[in-house]
Amino acid sequence: MNHGKSVQVKNPDGSLVLQYQRRRDFPIDNKKYCYNLGTKERRRYLVRATFQYGSLENEDSYPKFDLYLDATKWSTVTVLDASRVYVEEMIIRAPSSSIDVCICCATTGSPFISTIELRPLNLSMYATDYEDGFFLKLAARVNFGAPSEEALRYPDDPYDRIWDSDLVKRQNFLVGVAPGTVRINTTKSIDIQTREYPPVKVMQTAVVGEEGMLSYRLNLEDFPANARAYAYFAEIEDLRANETRKFKMMQPYISDYSNAVVNIAENANGSYRLYEPSYMNVTLDFVLSFSFVKTHDSTQGPLLNAIEISKYLKIASKTDSQDVTVLDAFQSMLAASSLTNEGGDPCVPAQWDWVNCSSNAPPRITKIALSGKNLKGEIPPEINNMEALEELWLDGNFLTGSLPDISNLVNLKIVHMEKNKLSGSLPKYLGSLPNLRELYIQNNSFTGEVPPALLNGKVIINYEDNPGLHKKATKMLHFKLILGISIGILAVLLVLLLGSLVYLRSLQRKASHQKTNDQGNSLRNSTKPSTAYSIARGWHLMDEGVSYYISFSELEEATNNFSKKIGKGSFGTVYYGQMKDGKEIAVKIMADSSSHLRQQFVTEVALLSRIHHRNLVPLIGFCEEEHQRCNPSIIHRDVKTSNILLDINMRAKVSDFGLSRQAEEDLTHISSVARGTVGYLDPEYYANQQLTEKSDVYSFGVVLLELISGKKPVSTEDFGAEMNIVHWARALIRKGDVVSIVDSIIIGNAKIESIWRIAEVAIQCVQQRAISRPKMQEVILAIQEAIKIEKGTDSSQKLSASGSSKAQSSRKTLLTSFLEIESPDLSNGCLVPAAR
Repeated sequence: MNHGKSVQVKNPDGSLVLQYQRRRDFPIDNKKYCYNLGTKERRRYLVRATFQYGSLENEDSYPKFDLYLDATKWSTVTVLDASRVYVEEMIIRAPSSSIDVCICCATTGSPFISTIELRPLNLSMYATDYEDGFFLKLAARVNFGAPSEEALRYPDDPYDRIWDSDLVKRQNFLVGVAPGTVRINTTKSIDIQTREYPPVKVMQTAVVGEEGMLSYRLNLEDFPANARAYAYFAEIEDLRANETRKFKMMQPYISDYSNAVVNIAENANGSYRLYEPSYMNVTLDFVLSFSFVKTHDSTQGPLLNAIEISKYLKIASKTDSQDVTVLDAFQSMLAASSLTNEGGDPCVPAQWDWVNCSSNAPPRITKIALSGKNLKGEIPPEINNMEALEELWLDGNFLTGSLPDISNLVNLKIVHMEKNKLSGSLPKYLGSLPNLRELYIQNNSFTGEVPPALLNGKVIINYEDNPGLHKKATKMLHFKLILGISIGILAVLLVLLLGSLVYLRSLQRKASHQKTNDQGNSLRNSTKPSTAYSIARGWHLMDEGVSYYISFSELEEATNNFSKKIGKGSFGTVYYGQMKDGKEIAVKIMADSSSHLRQQFVTEVALLSRIHHRNLVPLIGFCEEEHQRCNPSIIHRDVKTSNILLDINMRAKVSDFGLSRQAEEDLTHISSVARGTVGYLDPEYYANQQLTEKSDVYSFGVVLLELISGKKPVSTEDFGAEMNIVHWARALIRKGDVVSIVDSIIIGNAKIESIWRIAEVAIQCVQQRAISRPKMQEVILAIQEAIKIEKGTDSSQKLSASGSSKAQSSRKTLLTSFLEIESPDLSNGCLVPAAR
């Protein structure tokens, strides 16, 4: 940091830890002062800034100023207690290869900072569905039952999160404690192998409501707001066989959680194991009152080890990247000066000295003011991308070369390029820039003719002292007249021609319409079987929306008497066939005519008659009347790799809908048997026979794990008798070891970040509880992010190892083709509260 000054801190009580013994003070002005921290794009980090001011000394008032991360306002730091360490912390997914932490905009006192910390987190920690548009700003992280007022952090927490003690005496911090609240602890180890890995030492202490209730009241800064809230429970008392600990949340009342009974040992699958229920998106007020109350059949009161609450902070737009590219180029042309030291975003929270910015999002540069700054070199050609630019002041420098293309700068009003060493001709389009009002290019070496449109009086132009530059000679008037008449005649002929074409076209449409009606009547009256594809044998399917069918004899001919078996579906064998017109088909024949299999057959044909998607196996040639268009949301119930076919272009086609159900059906019904395939079956669906849309999400997560690992979902050879692909992959990802999951065939041919994103969303898909899994639209977005990363240019991020290049290319084609899916229509960043 080249700005500000280092100051010795004097604390009133004389106690200061090492990192708070000095602070850096910054000038009181309208500028920003930024630290640039290197990151790995898309990696999650804990970012923390701390502030301890110390004695007031000669200052009239304590400081109050703003803190920014990139263009996002992080917090307003208001010092009220000289001896207190003020902590601001966020969890972010790095948007690029670096971030800026900026201090600015003091309203009282001098802005300052004590420490900045950047700490990488484990892969799965603090993942949210909203991290593309929101940071997580810490609001509270409390260790209940703490032995003292000292905060707990590294080395007890390997990620150096700061866990405040619930004994801290601070205004509006944990008041309203219920009577009968006692503190307990243990020295036994706690199994913390969950999503957030809280420290064992925090989980070894807790509070218990011996009179049946735990309650607290806590102020949350910058609330009300949307928040992510976690509670941490671990049973650390040895309960007897006849003792139970069951309780419910009374406040805040959200039915999904307030109606649920917390049985720690049961939820955590045993004592001394962690259970961490959460609200992934909930609206909380400034004053948070929360309480847990034991149930009537519980012998023990509620227990709480820790809480963690973070606010969703919307990420503000940084200056348009195309504009920043040009500014970077100009900075590289500057001799050493204060202008090269300006950091952070060019526009937010304060503009650089030599630019003006628009107020829209993202901000655009409207003015560049670099007059007399000793610029050397050629004007960057990328300047043509700065569509919002209105003023360009580059006069009095040492610029060389020709004038770059600026034809896209339709908002340009004022251009100053005088007193440089520019050369070449002036392009004609300068005269057609709609908003250009002033053009100063004197004292350069331009040559050729001045475009006449610049000399009509609408533009103030000065082109003196360019010896080779002159006005354009006058052309013959009669030539212009002849040309104008010719163009006029051509225009008249063109109008007549177009009118004739329109009239002929209308006649053709009438004739075509009559022909279509005649053909339609003929089809409806015809009894001859159509060559369009459908399957019917032994019963009629007209009520299911299938209009035509092929006779059994035609199917025998197409399949060469069912000689080529290509698979087995949910109700019978599948054969390969080819119609007379060359169309390749798959023909399913029922194994028997039982009512159960018959209903499955009807279900599949009915669904395929009503849904159309490029990634679904089509039912070729069915009735498509206006009133029969329908694309229902369905639950497949048997998503697995063998039900995903690949066409000649490696495009995926989902098949076998015999077990499917429409999502619009009543899914509260509990079936007697869970249907699906071992290894892909949703464990929650298997346990309670409750089918949900998230059941397919689980199965698809397994498919993703297969794609990147090349392993089967269940294999004693790969995983042992007690494990499957989900357990195996989850264990490796928790360690941050994605490379060990990746199939050796694609190592070296895929970027680690793209594989990482697929692995990350796959693990989210196979969460034990359906409520913790993402929606399919969110999975699609994650996959599309992975594709964008994979299509990037940074080859240094590729996974490296040996392998067949041909096989690598084949697998990459499979991955990219299979995962190339269309964007869903999602909201524009507005969060709707939802418990999770």
